[in-house]
Amino acid sequence: MIKDTSEQDVRVTTNTSKKPKLYIALASIVFVAIAVWQIGPAVAKWGKANNVVAKDRVRIASVTRGDFTRDISALGRVVAAVSPTVYAPADGTITLLIEAGHEVEVDQALAKLDSPELTNRLFQEQANLANLQSQLKRQKIQAKKQQLIDQKAVDLAQVRLTSAKREKRRADQGFEKSAISQIDYEKAQDELENAKLQFQHAKQDSSLNRESLDFDGESLSLDIKRQQLLVAELQRQVDGLTIRSPVKGIVGNLATNNKTFLSKNQEILTVVDLSNFEVEIDIPESYADDLAIGMDVNVQYEQADFSARLVTISPEILNNQVTGRVRFTNQPPRNLRQNQRINTQIILEHKADVLQVKRGQFLDSSGGRYVYLINDDMAIKTPVRLGARSLSHIEILEGLNEGQQVIVSNTDLFNSAEQVLLTQ
Repeated sequence: MIKDTSEQDVRVTTNTSKKPKLYIALASIVFVAIAVWQIGPAVAKWGKANNVVAKDRVRIASVTRGDFTRDISALGRVVAAVSPTVYAPADGTITLLIEAGHEVEVDQALAKLDSPELTNRLFQEQANLANLQSQLKRQKIQAKKQQLIDQKAVDLAQVRLTSAKREKRRADQGFEKSAISQIDYEKAQDELENAKLQFQHAKQDSSLNRESLDFDGESLSLDIKRQQLLVAELQRQVDGLTIRSPVKGIVGNLATNNKTFLSKNQEILTVVDLSNFEVEIDIPESYADDLAIGMDVNVQYEQADFSARLVTISPEILNNQVTGRVRFTNQPPRNLRQNQRINTQIILEHKADVLQVKRGQFLDSSGGRYVYLINDDMAIKTPVRLGARSLSHIEILEGLNEGQQVIVSNTDLFNSAEQVLLTQ
């Protein structure tokens, strides 16, 4: 007889063991260890960093090795290699024979200048030249007359000398035969001496007169030559009143109006030779000491490079710039226009196998004394020594190695911190 279900029931006892709590504790410890293992380095970096900056706010570049070219980029202006300006050679009224934009040939008449003063001076000096030439002719006639007179005096003295010699011989014979007195004999001797002196003086006077006439003639000849030079110069100036083109080209801007009175050396017009162009560039004065005549220049025109050379450098600085002229070494670009703007690149220096990094604003932030080197998301302030600088790269002399990465953007937001953490 079954009184109840006690025989079938099994007594359940409550488990008061601490094992589940132990498991929970172990699981928590493992979780914390994993968290520390994962977060620990980050926390350590946070602890070392003096500043934290998002990585997308900076620009990073690698240190490379290769050819380095130091250059200057300057905006150039196309100018004609030959563009002479014509000026008024004298005071006068200008008459233009051409207009701006006309094509002209060499020595073609461009304008005429009416200068009555210069023309009258030429006529006056021509008259003076004719007067001197007339005086020279008169002098030659007078010289011939004087030569005849002198020759006549010499001939008469010669005759008197011959007569005195004959009388002296007669006196000698008479005195030997006691036909004449001592006084008459001595008189014959005196007349002979007198005739000799007259003949000698006549020859000397003739020679002296000839020298005097020759001197007067040479003096007049020199005056004529000087006057001829003066007339030739005035003739050249009068011929220069017809203004002619010094080159083949196109007439540029006219600096005066037609039928205008101009002063001497006043600008008239400019002739532009379009067969040969050069590029005029303005370079910042900070590069003035680096410039030298003969440097290679690349001229960019219509997405193509043309080789050129720096041929002139201005000796003075205007508006903080130095002006230079660039001449094409090979065939220049086609369709160039006067005053057209083009880009130029002056090659200052070229080096091979140079450690370098891209140029950036970090130069302004650090003054080139240090850079921020990237090491495992940490930007470390690293001293460097920089060398030459080009438009795109900077030479590294000390402080960095090839393959390292540095921040090349502005680092003012780092506040000169020694270490900066870069976050994603």
